[in-house]
Amino acid sequence: MNKKDFYYDLPKELIAQHPSESRDASRLMVVDRNTGHTEHKMFKNIIDIVKPGDCLVVNDSKVIPARLHGTTSHGDGGMVEVLLHERIDTNRWNVLTKPGRKARVGDVLTFGGGRLVGTVEAIIEDGLRIIRFEYDGVFENILDDIGEMPLPGYIHEKQDDNSRYNTVYAKNDGSVAAPTAGLHFTNEILEAIKAKGVQIVSVTLHVGIGTFRPVSEDDITKHHMHSEWCRIEPETAQIINQTKQSGGRVIAIGTTSCRTLESMADDTGHVHAGSGKTDIFIYPGYRFKIIDGLFTNFHLPESTLIMLVSAFVNRQQILAAYNEAVKEHYRFFSYGDAMLLI
Repeated sequence: MNKKDFYYDLPKELIAQHPSESRDASRLMVVDRNTGHTEHKMFKNIIDIVKPGDCLVVNDSKVIPARLHGTTSHGDGGMVEVLLHERIDTNRWNVLTKPGRKARVGDVLTFGGGRLVGTVEAIIEDGLRIIRFEYDGVFENILDDIGEMPLPGYIHEKQDDNSRYNTVYAKNDGSVAAPTAGLHFTNEILEAIKAKGVQIVSVTLHVGIGTFRPVSEDDITKHHMHSEWCRIEPETAQIINQTKQSGGRVIAIGTTSCRTLESMADDTGHVHAGSGKTDIFIYPGYRFKIIDGLFTNFHLPESTLIMLVSAFVNRQQILAAYNEAVKEHYRFFSYGDAMLLI
């Protein structure tokens, strides 16, 4: 299967540069995964769509201010940008640097006027580097002071409220990109859904660069995902399995929740508690084990995420729905509108 099979034309003006005025003010396209039939609603209508006995699964990972700007000891001591990717231990991280030539092994990088100093220890696959940081105080507090939210490159306009790039239920620090489907939910919407007899449970997947990295191979089966850390608690696994057994629907809120559930599931349709790395890559032909519905944003052409939703529904139906969304002037990507595949 070729990555060009997942291309669609998107006018740049439909790429949302800011979140909607309120979290729950987005539009919602509902797609029947059996027929491809679409309905146009508002996000708030999700309360009317979910049913008693359903279970929504959210990703409670929290985006950290993972982008750092500093100077390097190499050459003329020019500027360097570092994106924290994955924590190895207390003081060492896998990172991406830009430009890479200014972060050679042994180079010392200085951030925040010396509040954070990093030494490049190694260069590993795909240009990732290992940096060991030195600092006085608490690393997370320093990061809050001098780091920036790692907004996607297609968002070019200044953001007034960085809290809108985290969900209202985010609590576990570790992501370098938001699980954006959850950005639509407010505490009031969540409470209204619970009051209808729907259970809401949390899993954790710390979103890394792998989820959003472009597919470089024409043959998508040759693409390799970077691994990401995920966890499901025993009580969560029990609730999900009970939902399946009682005939309720398990609806993943976002592709990261979907990937977590499918990574922790067995072939009998049961999800298991635990934690570890996943590099699961879901594309057409994949047999889903757990989820019955998927709530998600609109994704980039030829991305691993549009491949995932095409596996859950049908590639032709998904592309038809995307083209319809373009025609109806939906807002796309992280701060854009949503779709429910069910």
